[in-house]
Amino acid sequence: MIPPFLKKGDKVALVAPAGRVAEAEVQQAAAILQSWGLVAVAMPHITEEYGCFAGRPEQRLCDLQQAFDDADTKAVFCARGGYGLVQIVGGIDWSGFLSHPKWIVGYSDVTVLHNAVCAHGVASMHAPMLRNLARAELPDTLLETYRKMLFGIEPSYKRKQHPLNRYGKTQGKIVGGNLAVFSALRGTPLDLDFAEKILFIEDIGEKPHCVERMLWNLKLAGVFNRIRGLIVGQFTDYEEDNGLCRTLPELIADVVADYRFPVVFDFPSGHIRNNHPLLFNYDCRLEVNALGVQLDFSK
Repeated sequence: MIPPFLKKGDKVALVAPAGRVAEAEVQQAAAILQSWGLVAVAMPHITEEYGCFAGRPEQRLCDLQQAFDDADTKAVFCARGGYGLVQIVGGIDWSGFLSHPKWIVGYSDVTVLHNAVCAHGVASMHAPMLRNLARAELPDTLLETYRKMLFGIEPSYKRKQHPLNRYGKTQGKIVGGNLAVFSALRGTPLDLDFAEKILFIEDIGEKPHCVERMLWNLKLAGVFNRIRGLIVGQFTDYEEDNGLCRTLPELIADVVADYRFPVVFDFPSGHIRNNHPLLFNYDCRLEVNALGVQLDFSK
C-alpha cells in the first residue's frame, strides 16, 4: 500500500515520538514545510521534556495516535530520533492509519515505525527529520530532491564504484534502516519480512564487533538467503578495532561473501548531513557494475 504523495495545501503532522527537540527547531522546520505549500501542524506535546525524551510515553503515544487517526493528515514528520519509540509502538491502534494511510518520514529510531508500517504492508520514507531541516543540514540540491520526493517525483541516484561492491542487477523493495534498532525487534511481531527484499543498513556509534554480531544474527537466521540485494549506508562515530584484523566495511563484506546478490557500500544515507532520502517498501531498481551504482525509484 502506497500512501498518496503530497500536494500543496496538504496537512502534515509534526511529532516527537522519541528524543526531545527544541521549540525553535520545530518552528524553523515548520516554516520550511510551509514554504513548500504544506500546512504543518505541531502535535500538542512535541516540545515536552521528560529526561532525554520528548515527554512521557503516554504523551508521545497520544501525539502519534492523534496524527495517525486524523484522516486529513497526509504525512507524519518525526522531529528526531534518539530513543523511545520501542516504548510506545506496542500501544498504537493502527485502524485509523490503515483506513487513510499516510507517509511516515524519519530515520534512526524511527526505524521502529518503518518496521511497523512495513508489517502492515505500507510504504514509508527513510528521510531527514525536522531537526535536520531546522539545522540546514541538507545541501540545496538534495533538499530539492527531498521536496520532490514528498510530492511524488521519485529519486534516482548514481554513485561511484566502491572496491568492495559486488556487481549485479536486481529489483525489489527496500527494508531495514538502523541496524541496531531493527535488530532489537527481531523475534517480535515487528520483525521484518526479508523475502525478496533489498536490505538497507546504517548505524551510529556501534563498535565494529557489535555490527558484525548483528549481521551474523541475520546470516544464521537465513536472512541473506532470502534478500535480493544489500545497500550499506553510513556507519558513523565509531573507531576501527585493529584486533579484528579488518575494517568495518571489510567485516561486512566477509559476512556476505558467500552470496550472489549485489552489494553497495558507502551509500550516502544515514547519520550524515548529506542524508539521501529513500522510499521503503516501495519498488526500485538497483544496478551495480564497474561504472558505479544506480538506484532508481522512478516508475
